[in-house]
Amino acid sequence: MTIDNDLQKARGGRTIRNTVMGLAAIALLVVIFDSGTHPRTDDASVRANFIAMAPEVGGRVISLPAHDNARVHKGDLLFEIDPRDYAYALQQAVADQDNLEQRIIDTRRKIAAENNAVDAAHAAVRTSMTGVKTAGSGVDLARAGVARARATADATKARLTYSISDLHRLEPLLAKQYVTVDQVDQATTAMHEAQGQYDQAEAALLEAQATETQAELRESQAGDETIVSKAKLGQAMHVVDTLDILESQRAALAARVDKARLDLQRCRVVAPFDGYVTELNISEGAYAHPGTPMFTLIDDRRWWVIANYREGKMRYIHAGDRVDVYLMGHPERHFDGVVESAGYGVFPEDGNVADGLPNIERTLNWVHLSTRFPVRVLVKDPDPSLFRIGATAVTIVR
Repeated sequence: MTIDNDLQKARGGRTIRNTVMGLAAIALLVVIFDSGTHPRTDDASVRANFIAMAPEVGGRVISLPAHDNARVHKGDLLFEIDPRDYAYALQQAVADQDNLEQRIIDTRRKIAAENNAVDAAHAAVRTSMTGVKTAGSGVDLARAGVARARATADATKARLTYSISDLHRLEPLLAKQYVTVDQVDQATTAMHEAQGQYDQAEAALLEAQATETQAELRESQAGDETIVSKAKLGQAMHVVDTLDILESQRAALAARVDKARLDLQRCRVVAPFDGYVTELNISEGAYAHPGTPMFTLIDDRRWWVIANYREGKMRYIHAGDRVDVYLMGHPERHFDGVVESAGYGVFPEDGNVADGLPNIERTLNWVHLSTRFPVRVLVKDPDPSLFRIGATAVTIVR
């Protein structure tokens, strides 16, 4: 009986052992299948967007409500730069703009007054040009009169010369009684008549020359009047041109005002979104330089996990797959995630390109590790108080 009991116990022990081993094998198969169809990795880290908060204008920091590692809300004041210089610049720009508008108004008034002046100047130019033409015609007519008077004077002078010569020729013949007294008297009379005609011709010539001089003076005066009329017209037209120049300056001054107003607004820097301040190492009184970061602001509106999966598991991972996310620091908390995308390239450890040709290593390690590719997992229900950039996470793709 004792031997039979021992045999029964041995059979029972083998049965239990075989059962345990079978269950273990089944569990192992289940785990292998589950890990194959539901890839899991603890090579994952938490990520979030962040920006470097840098001022867009320079100046002394007069207010710094932000604190390192503190949470801020959208619209909260982070820091403020002394705005006085920018306020003065805005006032000056506005004053220049107002001054320009006043000058434009004054110029328009002048144009309204000068419109008649422009018309009058045009008429005066036309009148003076006509006067120049008329004076030119008068000069030509006067010169013709001078020419006629000179010709008449030359003719009368010739007759006078002939009369004198004739008288001098007859007077000696009177003593010899070759001519009569009447003939001498006639020659004397003819000489006196020729002298009178000559004197009249000379007077007419002088009068014609005086008329020519007056005509030339009138022509010169008409030319001067034309110059003056054109100058007045140019002055009247200059007022119109001045208005165009002033109005063309509007855009530049408006841009200066907008720029000054924008610079003044940029003195107050507020949080563009909810987040956490980090790397704050300055204090009030520091001089802020445009474009130089003062601290970092982490955007806590969207959190995701970058999980590195072996290349053999990538075929089970697709965009839109549900993911279980656990933080290493808080493994008791479960977060829902979704696969946004999977990486398509990593920098290879071998096969680097050198001088345009692939550089293949001549040795091969006995143990070849599979390459891991990053998978971007968006966390749908993050807790901003628990998530930190760079924190270790565990992800399971479902």
